Amino acid sequence: MIELLQGFLLLAGSLFMLIAALGIVRLPDLLTRMHASTKGASLGVMLLMAGVALHFLEEVVFARTIAITFFVLMTAPVAAHAIGRAGYFVGIELWKGTLKDELRPNYNPLSHRLHSGLKKTAKEADMKTPDTDENNKHEG
Repeated sequence: MIELLQGFLLLAGSLFMLIAALGIVRLPDLLTRMHASTKGASLGVMLLMAGVALHFLEEVVFARTIAITFFVLMTAPVAAHAIGRAGYFVGIELWKGTLKDELRPNYNPLSHRLHSGLKKTAKEADMKTPDTDENNKHEG
């Protein structure tokens, strides 16, 4: 029974890794390729490490598989984000089928900075508007 579960986990992990590799080759732009590699490879590594842990059934191997899985799950999304952000900053072209670019209104290509929150003009940022509660205190 345990051998059947090992085989299933190893086969499923290999299948997810294959799908991730195909996604990297077939998808149209950097951002979608990063998505495929991060999601598919992370799940593939988790399943492969579970199969390896079941195969050896030793505490040392189990601890190492947990550490490897944790390391991949912590580093893969961060690395994909950094690579995707760097690609966006250098001006990679998005796929022509991309419907919405949510970074464009918040990205300044001259300073390579992303701005979040409400958009304010430089004039509005320089002007300080006091709270209405403070105005009411001074009026009374």
